[in-house]
Amino acid sequence: MPNANGRPKHGRRARRRRREDPARNELVSSSLESAQQCLFNQDYGTAFVHYLLVLNLAPVFKDFARDSFRFTLFKWAEELDSVGRIQDLFNCYEQALELFPADEVILNSMGEHLFRMGFRDEAAGHFHKALKLRPDYPEARENFHRVANWLVERWHFLMLNDHGRNCKYQQAIQKAVQSGCNTVLDIGTGTGILGMCAKKAGADEVYACELSKTMYELACEVVAANGMEGSIKILHMKSLEMEVPKDIPHRVSLVVTETVDAGLFGEGIIESLIHAWHHLLLPPQRGENEFREQSATGRVIPAGATVFGMAFECLEIRRHHRLCVSDVGSLSMAAAGELRSPVSCSSEPDDSMEPYTTERLSRLPGGYKPLTEPFTALNIDFNNVEELEGLSSRQVQQIRLPVIQEGELDALAVWFQLHLDEESSLSTGPQEDTCWEQAIYPVHAFALKPHDELVVEVSCRDAYLRLCAVAVVRDGHEIRLDLQHAKTPISNANPEAELCSALACLQTDQTQTKDFCMLECSEMALLNNQDYHQRFCSALAKLISRLKVKCENRQQGSGVPPDFTDPANSTDCSDLLYVLDVSEGFSLLSLIAASQGHVKAYSSVEKNKQQEVLRRLAYSNNIPEQHLEFWLNNSEDEQGMLQRPSREKLWSAIILDCVETCGLIRQKLMEKASLARCLLEEGGRVFPERIVVHGMLVESDVLLLESAVQGQEPTLGFNIAPFINQFTVPVHVFLDFSTLQCRRLSESVELFVLDLMDANANYTNREVKVQATSSGRITAIPFWYHIFLDQEISVSTLSQNSHWKQAAVVLQQPLEVRAGDWVCLAVKLHKSTISISASVDNVPGPMELNTTDSLI
Repeated sequence: MPNANGRPKHGRRARRRRREDPARNELVSSSLESAQQCLFNQDYGTAFVHYLLVLNLAPVFKDFARDSFRFTLFKWAEELDSVGRIQDLFNCYEQALELFPADEVILNSMGEHLFRMGFRDEAAGHFHKALKLRPDYPEARENFHRVANWLVERWHFLMLNDHGRNCKYQQAIQKAVQSGCNTVLDIGTGTGILGMCAKKAGADEVYACELSKTMYELACEVVAANGMEGSIKILHMKSLEMEVPKDIPHRVSLVVTETVDAGLFGEGIIESLIHAWHHLLLPPQRGENEFREQSATGRVIPAGATVFGMAFECLEIRRHHRLCVSDVGSLSMAAAGELRSPVSCSSEPDDSMEPYTTERLSRLPGGYKPLTEPFTALNIDFNNVEELEGLSSRQVQQIRLPVIQEGELDALAVWFQLHLDEESSLSTGPQEDTCWEQAIYPVHAFALKPHDELVVEVSCRDAYLRLCAVAVVRDGHEIRLDLQHAKTPISNANPEAELCSALACLQTDQTQTKDFCMLECSEMALLNNQDYHQRFCSALAKLISRLKVKCENRQQGSGVPPDFTDPANSTDCSDLLYVLDVSEGFSLLSLIAASQGHVKAYSSVEKNKQQEVLRRLAYSNNIPEQHLEFWLNNSEDEQGMLQRPSREKLWSAIILDCVETCGLIRQKLMEKASLARCLLEEGGRVFPERIVVHGMLVESDVLLLESAVQGQEPTLGFNIAPFINQFTVPVHVFLDFSTLQCRRLSESVELFVLDLMDANANYTNREVKVQATSSGRITAIPFWYHIFLDQEISVSTLSQNSHWKQAAVVLQQPLEVRAGDWVCLAVKLHKSTISISASVDNVPGPMELNTTDSLI
């Protein structure tokens, strides 16, 4: 019998390994006891070390200690994160995953840390692994959807659904390959579609590169599924790092790319093509008289581009990029100083500012008004390397544009025509039905009149296209806009007075650099939302007035008269009402609370310049210095933000930031509300106290096109949809419902209620019945919020001047309905994430509320 003598020996060795080691058992026992004691004492770092020792020496304890080990890991990771020990944090997670490699909770938690720190590709990998281990794990699914919005932007779906664009690219590539360009490099391959077009057209060799790990892996899957795995070589790297023959064996005769953004050059196409011409492409054909074989010369698709621009008026752009109001709530903004958005209208490069933002002009709420005719700003030939290299050193071009109608200059818009070859082109213009947005260059405000001339400078000094409105010529006089700074000229009844005022700016000393504070575009829009602040002011005034009366009655009962003297002369803070504002980003709500008198307000604003703005506003609005503090300056870390103001005091009001600008409920809102309620004095309130979610049934092809590759037919004959559709997300964000292309199939309906003051009123599931008012296909349910500051005062995130956008749940399968049908919506809230499913239920009935599930 083979190996007969080996079996008893193996058995003896196994029995010796199983013999108990008293010293080791004692160490395991004492370490386990120490871990539990350290956990009780909240010494999470020491507890984590003890658990590692126990589980490495005695794996048999893994099931027993799993939950405690997870809890210890997560608490220790929070501490490490708060003190910036990021490498130690990830080392702990790696040690944990060595012990529990198939633990979906640890994988998901590590993914959350990776995502917060900007490692989106790696985070997606951990969320994906967690979902493979447990497909019904809601936290991992929600996190994967959240990261999918970053990794595979929604324009990928629109682009693949754009049949006209795809066909034009395919035809241009086919024409080039058939004319002799038989070696091809696809720069920024994405899904791999352009490289596959080249191979299908008959190219001998096709190479592709992709920087994003997620898109690289996706392209590899797509190419393999289409039977081209061995004939297209995909590299996970930037084209700027590619070398011949290290990465590709020789120079290629054709580069195809679509590494362009709304401002044409923002994704680095100039730098990529300069490098390609010098290192990866065959030399270009030099002229019409040169008769070399196409396979011996290089070319690029697209061949070039023409950039167009236009000046326009738009209130939506204005309110997101400059302060348009003089008062916010009860506060005068005169002392705020210059507030800027992160988008710079300057021809000079500035690393702290973005040269432009992007919008789809056709979807701007309130529309826009052209103030000039479209003009040609730039032409560029991608097949001329000398022109590409000279772009940054081009002389600044000045263009004079006749003003065609009266209006307030808010921005310059830019779009382009992409010339694929001599015959075919694509336009990103505002009137085109395209996947492209337009680049928006906000400018210093100025009231333009017919017969004015607007002077615009065009430059590319840092390989970004920069447009800047620098002057207005009126009645022969040049008014410099770049000297107006943050002033907002309003149309004056006396043109001569307006002209003299503008000319006076020429006499100012330009050697003085004005200090400014930068706010995000959404923060600027929030400041301009007067209705929101006025309602907050009213609700706070009601609460503080009520608490003052209560305080008076309590002190009169004790025989000590209350001291409600002029707060400007008050230095004693012991009897003040305490208000905490934990809003995200820049917020004036703490100042509005302090302006009510007898209030000590704490702001969560972190940035030094923003704190300086609040201090200036407090001083100019007669708010005592000691009545405003910055909470995070006194708190060790953000995790401890919701604490008592002092050992002796509780909060009179806590202001929570409940809704993200994108239209979603903020993560962990209900947990924060629960903690906030415990920190309130008797009669104190959480602001807001209640959030009501409203929605509507709609049919929207646009939302479908942005959510997934549509239809059963392959894209240009390639099987792409099943792979990229893995990154479909059920909730679309940053929508403007007022301009969304859709058919409304019902009236608005209340979907869900979140009560931040009464935990017993909350639930996790709700069924809502809504009647269809029109026939059609329900493809989505857009939703928004009514935020109740108290029982009577509320604000809506759907209002015209709201700084919030809306969101929409897109159904997995459209639902056909007829007018009069009753539709049952099953609404679920899980950790601030809303999900909705729909079915036709023609039994009319009242709204049903399922309260059998656990309370939030």
